[in-house]
Amino acid sequence: MTNLVGFLRKNAAFLAAGMLLTFGSSFGQTFFISIFAGEIMQTFSLTDGQWGAIYGGGTLASAVVLIWAGALTDRMRVRRLGVMVVFGLATACAFMALNTWVVLLPVSVFLLRFFGQGMMSHMSTVAMARWFVATRGKALAIAGSGYAVGEAALPLLFVWALTFSNWRALWVVAAVACLLILPILLRLLRQERTPQSLTEGAGRSGMQDRHWKRGAMLGHPLFWCMLPSLLGPGAFVTAVFFQQVHLTEVKGWSHISFVALFPLFTSVGILSMMITGWAIDRFGTWRLIPFFQLPIALSFMIMAGADTLLGAALAISLMGVTSGANSTLPAAFWAEFYGTKHIGGIKSIATAAMVLGSAIGPALTGALIDRGVEFPDQMSAISMWFLATSALVGLAVTRAARTLSRAT
Repeated sequence: MTNLVGFLRKNAAFLAAGMLLTFGSSFGQTFFISIFAGEIMQTFSLTDGQWGAIYGGGTLASAVVLIWAGALTDRMRVRRLGVMVVFGLATACAFMALNTWVVLLPVSVFLLRFFGQGMMSHMSTVAMARWFVATRGKALAIAGSGYAVGEAALPLLFVWALTFSNWRALWVVAAVACLLILPILLRLLRQERTPQSLTEGAGRSGMQDRHWKRGAMLGHPLFWCMLPSLLGPGAFVTAVFFQQVHLTEVKGWSHISFVALFPLFTSVGILSMMITGWAIDRFGTWRLIPFFQLPIALSFMIMAGADTLLGAALAISLMGVTSGANSTLPAAFWAEFYGTKHIGGIKSIATAAMVLGSAIGPALTGALIDRGVEFPDQMSAISMWFLATSALVGLAVTRAARTLSRAT
């Protein structure tokens, strides 16, 4: 405990900056945008499938652009890049509030997803991976708690506000909230630290004692074995939040009662993040990463058959276990296996894959819903996906770990 308090005190400004970025990303995350799904579909006369396709298209475009833009974190400090990204997210929120043309709705989704889910999240995880070495897992877990705060507070607050306020006005509130982040971020990073990964020689190397670049990573089989596991949480956790209105209607639950379970998801996620962060520093990522998606596989199996909110609570809790681990474990994995020198470019590919998954999930589930396959009926197949990807990752990572330059 003494070591933790000392770590927090010494690194408070940098950890707080990471948390602020992950919290700010909430305004471009599915759990926030989906709060307004009913109002958006009604305003623009969209079906579940049409809204899912628009959302998926805008998100897919953000994933493509992120492959290029994410590499900017290798050339620009967080203080400078953060100003541009946070201002971009505020603009995206304002655009959602003001846009009245359905043809521009994909543009609105693209801006929210690119600046929010994409760049804000990417900057935070890259900064933690660079600024910390021996305590990387702990730093990623603490910074990742910003996601948890957003997931716990914002849905309840904004669903409540929707009962007496116009949905467009609430997007103006979100834009103002983003602008308020800017002076705080600049204050926290007024003396941005020199990354430990750069002060310790050339940084920590990965497999084969190399600092991998993006092209080399894409030519290595480990990345392709990891890809399905990168897509899964982004696709199907996103789908749960995105289809929450449909899910509650099918199950016969009130929307506000289901949203009230989100703090449980958050609480379990925070605990999972902290435990995973400690375990990463103690055991290394390769011993952990084959197993972290098993709880979510069980979660979807339970949610498929749940008739009561008690069953939903259990499913949401298990989903929180994997989601919490997913906030820290993959980010540490890239640094451990591919080195830290080009981590911004490498992580941008991984982040783009995650964003791609979040485009696939709503579009796929929405299309199936339009064809009469209700979301709960899709969940058993989703569970099998997670089991299969976990087995694939286990085989690939165990083999690749033999080439790591340092024992973990």
